[in-house]
Amino acid sequence: VQLQASGGGLVQAGDSRKLSCVASGRAFSDYAMGWFRQAPGKERDFIAAINKSGSKTYLSDGSVMGRFTISRDNAKNTVYLQMNSLKPEDTAVYYCAADVSGYHTGYNYDYWGQGTQVTVSS
Repeated sequence: VQLQASGGGLVQAGDSRKLSCVASGRAFSDYAMGWFRQAPGKERDFIAAINKSGSKTYLSDGSVMGRFTISRDNAKNTVYLQMNSLKPEDTAVYYCAADVSGYHTGYNYDYWGQGTQVTVSS
């Protein structure tokens, strides 16, 4: 499966932004999906995951709790990351990922998108 993330850009602190990740290839509903981010000089961090049907989600209990939401539309082969109340520390490259085995917080997803840059100015 190929993943194409989009929706990044330069935003102001306090703004909202919605990232999208479109999948092509194998049936989208065969994959659990995850979002990760990587800030400059830091490791890639898990943000959120969603199961294949979209009935279950898991969000990192870090700073994104209560501000970010993951969702998916299997009819559109797309997973979303809604980001609210953005902070400068949310600045990072955001990656979507797909895993046929199920949703989880680890790095070993089967497929990764190319990433989309989100920059939050203060």
